[in-house]
Amino acid sequence: MANTSDIRNGLCIRYNNDIYKIVEFLHVKPGKGPAFVRTKMKSVSSGKMIENTFSAGHKIDDVRVETHKFQYLYNDGEFYHFMNEADYTQIRLLEAALDKPELMKEGEVVTVLINTEDNMPLSVEMPANVILEVTATEPGVKGNTATNATKPATVETGAIINVPLFINEGDKIKVETDKGTYKERVKE
Repeated sequence: MANTSDIRNGLCIRYNNDIYKIVEFLHVKPGKGPAFVRTKMKSVSSGKMIENTFSAGHKIDDVRVETHKFQYLYNDGEFYHFMNEADYTQIRLLEAALDKPELMKEGEVVTVLINTEDNMPLSVEMPANVILEVTATEPGVKGNTATNATKPATVETGAIINVPLFINEGDKIKVETDKGTYKERVKE
Protein backbone atom coordinates (compact mmCIF):
# COMPACT_ATOMS: atom_id res chain seq x y z
CA MET A 1 0.00 0.00 0.00
CA ALA A 2 1.16 3.48 -0.84
CA ASN A 3 -0.28 6.86 -0.01
CA THR A 4 -0.88 10.12 -1.87
CA SER A 5 2.71 11.33 -1.42
CA ASP A 6 3.81 8.45 -3.70
CA ILE A 7 1.64 9.58 -6.63
CA ARG A 8 3.64 10.36 -9.77
CA ASN A 9 3.09 10.27 -13.54
CA GLY A 10 3.03 6.72 -14.87
CA LEU A 11 2.11 5.12 -11.51
CA CYS A 12 -0.40 2.29 -11.92
CA ILE A 13 -3.01 1.93 -9.17
CA ARG A 14 -6.03 -0.24 -8.45
CA TYR A 15 -9.16 1.94 -8.22
CA ASN A 16 -12.86 1.02 -8.57
CA ASN A 17 -12.06 -2.63 -9.50
CA ASP A 18 -9.86 -1.57 -12.43
CA ILE A 19 -6.23 -0.63 -12.98
CA TYR A 20 -5.54 3.01 -13.79
CA LYS A 21 -2.36 4.78 -14.87
CA ILE A 22 -1.75 8.29 -13.47
CA VAL A 23 -1.46 10.65 -16.43
CA GLU A 24 -1.39 13.97 -14.57
CA PHE A 25 -1.39 15.00 -10.92
CA LEU A 26 -1.25 18.13 -8.80
CA HIS A 27 -0.57 18.37 -5.06
CA VAL A 28 -2.75 21.18 -3.68
CA LYS A 29 -2.31 22.79 -0.26
CA PRO A 30 -5.05 25.39 0.14
CA GLY A 31 -4.78 28.17 2.69
CA LYS A 32 -7.73 26.71 4.57
CA GLY A 33 -8.49 23.04 4.99
CA PRO A 34 -6.48 19.88 4.39
CA ALA A 35 -4.19 19.24 1.43
CA PHE A 36 -5.30 17.00 -1.43
CA VAL A 37 -4.06 15.51 -4.70
CA ARG A 38 -5.99 16.13 -7.93
CA THR A 39 -5.35 13.42 -10.55
CA LYS A 40 -6.20 12.49 -14.14
CA MET A 41 -6.13 8.73 -14.63
CA LYS A 42 -6.47 6.48 -17.68
CA SER A 43 -7.99 3.01 -17.42
CA VAL A 44 -5.56 0.48 -18.89
CA SER A 45 -8.41 -1.84 -19.90
CA SER A 46 -10.80 0.61 -21.58
CA GLY A 47 -8.69 3.73 -22.19
CA LYS A 48 -11.30 5.87 -20.44
CA MET A 49 -9.95 9.02 -18.73
CA ILE A 50 -11.29 10.00 -15.31
CA GLU A 51 -10.45 12.74 -12.83
CA ASN A 52 -10.30 12.06 -9.11
CA THR A 53 -9.26 13.90 -5.98
CA PHE A 54 -7.54 12.06 -3.14
CA SER A 55 -7.28 13.64 0.31
CA ALA A 56 -3.74 13.91 1.72
CA GLY A 57 -2.57 10.70 3.38
CA HIS A 58 -5.21 8.59 1.60
CA LYS A 59 -4.04 4.99 1.08
CA ILE A 60 -3.85 3.85 -2.54
CA ASP A 61 -3.37 0.33 -3.83
CA ASP A 62 -0.42 0.56 -6.22
CA VAL A 63 0.23 -2.14 -8.81
CA ARG A 64 3.78 -3.41 -9.11
CA VAL A 65 4.95 -3.20 -12.71
CA GLU A 66 8.05 -4.07 -14.70
CA THR A 67 9.15 -2.30 -17.86
CA HIS A 68 10.36 -4.12 -20.94
CA LYS A 69 11.51 -2.87 -24.35
CA PHE A 70 9.31 -4.04 -27.21
CA GLN A 71 9.45 -3.36 -30.94
CA TYR A 72 6.20 -2.39 -32.66
CA LEU A 73 5.54 -4.83 -35.51
CA TYR A 74 2.15 -4.10 -37.08
CA ASN A 75 -1.54 -3.33 -36.56
CA ASP A 76 -4.11 -5.82 -37.86
CA GLY A 77 -7.09 -3.49 -37.41
CA GLU A 78 -8.06 -4.75 -33.95
CA PHE A 79 -4.76 -5.44 -32.19
CA TYR A 80 -1.31 -3.86 -32.15
CA HIS A 81 1.46 -6.48 -32.22
CA PHE A 82 4.80 -6.09 -30.40
CA MET A 83 7.95 -8.22 -30.05
CA ASN A 84 10.09 -8.37 -26.90
CA GLU A 85 13.64 -7.34 -27.80
CA ALA A 86 15.18 -9.64 -25.18
CA ASP A 87 13.51 -13.00 -25.86
CA TYR A 88 11.58 -12.35 -29.12
CA THR A 89 8.20 -13.30 -27.65
CA GLN A 90 5.24 -11.48 -29.15
CA ILE A 91 2.26 -9.81 -27.49
CA ARG A 92 -0.79 -8.05 -28.83
CA LEU A 93 -2.61 -5.12 -27.27
CA LEU A 94 -5.84 -3.26 -27.88
CA GLU A 95 -5.65 0.38 -28.98
CA ALA A 96 -6.94 1.49 -25.53
CA ALA A 97 -3.62 0.43 -23.94
CA LEU A 98 -1.63 2.76 -26.20
CA ASP A 99 -1.08 6.45 -25.46
CA LYS A 100 -0.57 7.77 -29.02
CA PRO A 101 -1.01 4.90 -31.50
CA GLU A 102 -1.32 7.29 -34.45
CA LEU A 103 2.32 8.38 -33.95
CA MET A 104 3.80 4.86 -33.84
CA LYS A 105 5.52 3.55 -36.95
CA GLU A 106 6.58 -0.03 -37.61
CA GLY A 107 9.94 -0.85 -36.05
CA GLU A 108 9.57 1.77 -33.27
CA VAL A 109 10.95 0.66 -29.89
CA VAL A 110 8.56 1.36 -27.00
CA THR A 111 8.40 0.58 -23.29
CA VAL A 112 5.64 -1.79 -22.18
CA LEU A 113 4.48 -1.81 -18.54
CA ILE A 114 3.74 -5.37 -17.39
CA ASN A 115 1.84 -6.30 -14.21
CA THR A 116 4.17 -8.54 -12.16
CA GLU A 117 1.25 -10.40 -10.51
CA ASP A 118 -0.18 -11.95 -13.69
CA ASN A 119 2.35 -10.92 -16.39
CA MET A 120 -0.35 -9.03 -18.30
CA PRO A 121 0.74 -5.97 -20.32
CA LEU A 122 -0.86 -2.81 -18.91
CA SER A 123 0.18 0.05 -21.16
CA VAL A 124 2.69 1.26 -23.71
CA GLU A 125 4.93 4.29 -23.25
CA MET A 126 6.26 5.96 -26.36
CA PRO A 127 9.66 7.67 -26.54
CA ALA A 128 9.54 11.43 -25.79
CA ASN A 129 10.01 12.30 -29.49
CA VAL A 130 9.56 10.46 -32.77
CA ILE A 131 10.87 11.36 -36.21
CA LEU A 132 8.28 11.05 -38.97
CA GLU A 133 8.26 11.90 -42.67
CA VAL A 134 5.65 14.30 -44.05
CA THR A 135 3.71 12.52 -46.82
CA ALA A 136 1.14 15.20 -47.72
CA THR A 137 0.88 18.95 -47.16
CA GLU A 138 0.45 22.15 -49.11
CA PRO A 139 3.72 23.37 -50.67
CA GLY A 140 5.88 25.59 -48.50
CA VAL A 141 6.51 29.20 -49.47
CA LYS A 142 10.02 30.63 -49.20
CA GLY A 143 10.24 33.33 -46.54
CA ASN A 144 7.32 32.09 -44.42
CA THR A 145 9.39 31.57 -41.30
CA ALA A 146 8.75 34.77 -39.34
CA THR A 147 5.15 34.10 -38.29
CA ASN A 148 3.70 31.39 -36.09
CA ALA A 149 1.18 30.37 -38.75
CA THR A 150 0.72 26.63 -39.25
CA LYS A 151 -0.84 24.25 -41.76
CA PRO A 152 -1.99 20.62 -41.45
CA ALA A 153 0.40 17.91 -42.63
CA THR A 154 -0.13 14.16 -42.90
CA VAL A 155 2.83 12.08 -41.71
CA GLU A 156 3.83 8.52 -42.69
CA THR A 157 1.72 6.95 -39.91
CA GLY A 158 -1.45 8.71 -41.10
CA ALA A 159 -1.60 11.23 -38.24
CA ILE A 160 -2.34 14.87 -39.04
CA ILE A 161 -0.05 17.38 -37.31
CA ASN A 162 0.03 21.17 -37.54
CA VAL A 163 3.42 22.27 -38.90
CA PRO A 164 4.97 25.64 -39.84
CA LEU A 165 4.36 26.96 -43.36
CA PHE A 166 7.91 26.18 -44.57
CA ILE A 167 7.55 22.38 -44.16
CA ASN A 168 7.22 20.45 -47.46
CA GLU A 169 6.35 16.89 -48.47
CA GLY A 170 9.31 14.58 -47.86
CA ASP A 171 10.66 16.61 -44.92
CA LYS A 172 11.35 14.71 -41.71
CA ILE A 173 9.99 16.31 -38.55
CA LYS A 174 10.42 15.63 -34.84
CA VAL A 175 7.08 15.24 -33.02
CA GLU A 176 6.54 15.38 -29.24
CA THR A 177 4.59 12.23 -28.42
CA ASP A 178 2.94 13.38 -25.20
CA LYS A 179 1.21 16.34 -26.93
CA GLY A 180 1.31 15.14 -30.53
CA THR A 181 2.80 18.46 -31.67
CA TYR A 182 5.53 19.53 -34.08
CA LYS A 183 8.88 20.24 -32.43
CA GLU A 184 11.42 20.82 -35.21
CA ARG A 185 12.50 19.91 -38.72
CA VAL A 186 15.20 17.21 -38.85
CA LYS A 187 18.10 17.73 -41.23
CA GLU A 188 19.62 14.59 -42.68
